[in-house]
Amino acid sequence: QRQLVESGGGLVQAGGSLRVSCAASGRTFNLYTMGWFRQAPGKERQFVATMTWRGNTYYADSVKGRFTISRDRNTVYLQMNSLKPEDTAVYYCVADTTNFASSVPDDYRYWGQGTQVTVSS
Repeated sequence: QRQLVESGGGLVQAGGSLRVSCAASGRTFNLYTMGWFRQAPGKERQFVATMTWRGNTYYADSVKGRFTISRDRNTVYLQMNSLKPEDTAVYYCVADTTNFASSVPDDYRYWGQGTQVTVSS
């Protein structure tokens, strides 16, 4: 059974940095596209960033230049710099066999349980 487990969320002041991680287990995810979505209270789930197994990356405009996605075998990271209060959300790790750096939630079959990131003003 494939599993994704996020860690590293927390509380940070605006302008600060935080790194969240996602460890994949169960089967190798080396050939999977892995990424991140987020959901703030009362809002729809929002694409953040993704990376294909070939290393192609794709970012939401709202985080471009501030967030960086990276991966090491079965772990994917999201380095978040210059955080803003509007970045506050539950961050979800996702994975699937798609060859595209998709921003569509339905393209990802595997989801983690989420980790809370709170940015105070």
